[in-house]
Amino acid sequence: MSELRHISRREFLKRTGQAGGGLVLALTFTPGCGRAGPGPAGINAASVAPNVYVNVRSDGIVEIICHRSEMGQGIRTCLPQIIADEMDADWDRIELLQALGDAKYGDQNTDGSTSIRNQFDLLRNAGATAREMLIAAAAAEWGVPAEECSAREHAVHHEGSGKSADFGELVDAAAKLEAPTEAPFKSREDYRYIGKSMDTIDGFAFTTGQAIYGIDTVLPDMLYASIERCPASGGTVVSFDDAKARAVPGVVDVIKLPDPTSPLLFNLLGGVAVLASNTWAAQVGREALQVEWDLGANGKHESATYREALVKSATSAGKPVLTRGDTAAAFKAAKSLHEAVYYAPYLSQAPMEPPAAIARITEDGGCEAWACTQNPQAAQDTVATTLGIDKEMVKVHVTLLGGGFGRKSKPDFIAEAAWLAKQTGRPVKVTWTREDDIRHGYFHSVSAQYLKAGLDADGNTTSLLHRSCFPSIMSTFDPGATGPGGFELDLGLIDNPYDIANLQIETADAKAHLRIGWLRSVCNVFHAFALCGFVDELAHVAGEDPRDHLLKMLGKPRQVDPADDGANYTNYGLPLENHPIDIARIAAVVEKVADMAKWGRALPDGHGLGIAVHRSFLSIVGSVAEVSVDKSGKLVVHDIWTVVDAGTVINPDRVTSQMEGAAIFGMSIALHGEITAKDGAVVQGNYDSYPVVRMSEAPDAIHVHIMESTAPPGGVGEPGVPPVAPAIVNAYFAATGKRVRELPLRKAGLT
Repeated sequence: MSELRHISRREFLKRTGQAGGGLVLALTFTPGCGRAGPGPAGINAASVAPNVYVNVRSDGIVEIICHRSEMGQGIRTCLPQIIADEMDADWDRIELLQALGDAKYGDQNTDGSTSIRNQFDLLRNAGATAREMLIAAAAAEWGVPAEECSAREHAVHHEGSGKSADFGELVDAAAKLEAPTEAPFKSREDYRYIGKSMDTIDGFAFTTGQAIYGIDTVLPDMLYASIERCPASGGTVVSFDDAKARAVPGVVDVIKLPDPTSPLLFNLLGGVAVLASNTWAAQVGREALQVEWDLGANGKHESATYREALVKSATSAGKPVLTRGDTAAAFKAAKSLHEAVYYAPYLSQAPMEPPAAIARITEDGGCEAWACTQNPQAAQDTVATTLGIDKEMVKVHVTLLGGGFGRKSKPDFIAEAAWLAKQTGRPVKVTWTREDDIRHGYFHSVSAQYLKAGLDADGNTTSLLHRSCFPSIMSTFDPGATGPGGFELDLGLIDNPYDIANLQIETADAKAHLRIGWLRSVCNVFHAFALCGFVDELAHVAGEDPRDHLLKMLGKPRQVDPADDGANYTNYGLPLENHPIDIARIAAVVEKVADMAKWGRALPDGHGLGIAVHRSFLSIVGSVAEVSVDKSGKLVVHDIWTVVDAGTVINPDRVTSQMEGAAIFGMSIALHGEITAKDGAVVQGNYDSYPVVRMSEAPDAIHVHIMESTAPPGGVGEPGVPPVAPAIVNAYFAATGKRVRELPLRKAGLT
């Protein structure tokens, strides 16, 4: 149960040092929390438990603390919407405070599309408890039953007497009361903000240039650092000559960083740092460095050779992770067999704002950092380990993020700033260049997948083998990890929704040679590319319309539990009974997106429609793409239609924006995205060699529909990406009759 903690107005004043009083409400995320201690902005909070706070000030302003990171997705708007709705607070009298990194907030990692789906009821409870406490205060003041009072438009009202009181007027009375142990939620029909499109709190700052990102942060007496890192992952410095670097005007110092650890985790990547009085001098000095490297165990990594090894592994016997029926026997009995190998390359998150952080050492030997981080608690842990201090001595301020896509949940760049600040005794700002970000990040894994299907005489798929081979994210944390495992299997592999009597899911070993991390939608990206593409292939083998065949393969309405087939399935960390793999909902998405695109209509010569659907992060997204190929062979994406079933939606405008962004992100993966390695080093370095979709390539329109649903919220930020690439390649087949099983399309000369 969530728990409300009460403190007096006097205690609040003593702890905050503020001139005005207030009513502080602390929502505890962990049962059995400890006693209260200082929180952000001085607000009282449980000292050992994670909390979300509501502070009702005596001037009537309701302060809400956002414990997640804003990177354009609108979370600093959506989280307050939930609390303010349950409170019946006036939106214009809300003030938002950004939380520091602290374990008392629970999970602060803004990743995995978890902010709403994991904490919807907890945040509702925060607002509802505040509302009920204010109602109780008003009832006590007026001498009437609380049941006769209600909250509405930032005030409590008693209809019988006509009395009303603003929230701020009730602070003193509420401070004398014990907090209720339970609070009822509002009915859906009474929602004021939940389910409504509302402007983002930060929208004006975004559009006027007033928003402060990690890369914008400046401190007095600050040094600027630019770091030369080993081209190969895990390599080390043998020697370096810094004479020319030190001669650059503005350069203050040159310092060698510690060698990388094993496992790499989020620790320092090593290299040589040039520190200067400005960014330009630091970068010019860095270019003047002469460094001899030991490239280490990954110094011979070649992506072309590695591709061959992955394909060989994927087409050899694998390790079963899910078994249904008898696939081998079904293959023998099949009228025909169809097989294919799909390949997707390494990818970089490549956010518009590269990683940036500033850190200073405090007088007590602690560290204070400002960073564009998705995970301030991981930053606390990593900085503390790097400096050899207690985590409680590290304070991490979360700035706005100019994009993240998973990269900024890894705080290696923050640890660099902290370590250099300790070495120099001055605040240090570390800014990664675009080339640094693309060449030295945590890459989305490369993959090879083998699929084999058995079909009966009527073209029905009676058996399917799907084998996936890719270096695991776990290799970043365990050097001995070889190949897929754990949560990665949940991401579009063992949660296969198709009604196939005989199903075998396998994995194959693959050793990592780069730092592997997560990128928007993680393994769902390549699993959806392969499986959705293969299902489209089976439609053409069977001589059936791809939409009709897709619905047939989904089968009758039912709920799928991969655990029934022997898989260790975690369902993105939430109960399957609350967030089922619901075939009826998946089929409804397919039918809706096909209807939006007017599936089956006559198309101009050279045009084709492709369809794909995928469930990820507890939401279902279907996509249809219309493409054409001109006389030069260039692929043009004309329109993309997207339908999303994300359960209960907080802010439809934000969901629409996420789906539109996901369409462009997925297009970039399909058309351009590819990281390659030669002699251990990543070849690409900027948007010229690692392109993203430009305005000239964007579709004429991205059409988005949100399915009405009363189901619990699912994820939004990531689920829109996986079906985009297969929809495009399936459309390309429809237009040309040529099947693409390898990304990106520009590799085949199509862009």
